[in-house]
Amino acid sequence: MNDAAKSTSAPRQPCVHEVRRADLPLSCPLPSMSLWNSHPRVYLAIEAEGGRAECPYCGEQYVLVD
Repeated sequence: MNDAAKSTSAPRQPCVHEVRRADLPLSCPLPSMSLWNSHPRVYLAIEAEGGRAECPYCGEQYVLVD
């Protein structure tokens, strides 16, 4: 890879998304995300993980708020 092809920007930091039980089953990426097709859809078992989950593909974090 040459220097022109390398990215000069820092990697994007994952965001924390608040989700509600009405949003379950939870999948990443969310339909509202601008890069909804950035990786395969993965379902996250947020209830089984104590109300928090992290996407194994992109690192987005989810918190169950109700």
